[in-house]
Amino acid sequence: MDHDQLYPLVMTTIGHALDGNSTAAASSLMEIGQAVDENAMYGVCCAFAEVGKAALKKSYGDQAPDLNRGDMWAMATLKPEEARPADVFATRFIVAYANDDRDATLALFQSALDASDDEYVSSTAALLATAAGLARLALDQAAS
Repeated sequence: MDHDQLYPLVMTTIGHALDGNSTAAASSLMEIGQAVDENAMYGVCCAFAEVGKAALKKSYGDQAPDLNRGDMWAMATLKPEEARPADVFATRFIVAYANDDRDATLALFQSALDASDDEYVSSTAALLATAAGLARLALDQAAS
């Protein structure tokens, strides 16, 4: 699948997730996963993380960390031993991406890739769901 085919499918997948249509989002994500190599899939994960980053910036407004001043994003999660590994991956990936830490996003992606197929699929799906959840929260905040 080339970029011109992948881009609209990624946007459609994100749209399904934002709409809360998990069945359609999962189907689109499966189509992407079966059609692209690991390099393109890393790009897909970055697109999902971009949604999360934009949502965080929208939610925090003027209180958002200023990376130029050395501020950093951080998100509290359950203790890793109490959380699903896929959810821990998703949170860490979005935070690393929001902090412009490409070394960390690559390392996190590689660790997901090196895990079992089920864990890899769960991790990418959790990344999409977490980013969409952050975006819905930001939209709800803006509406109120």
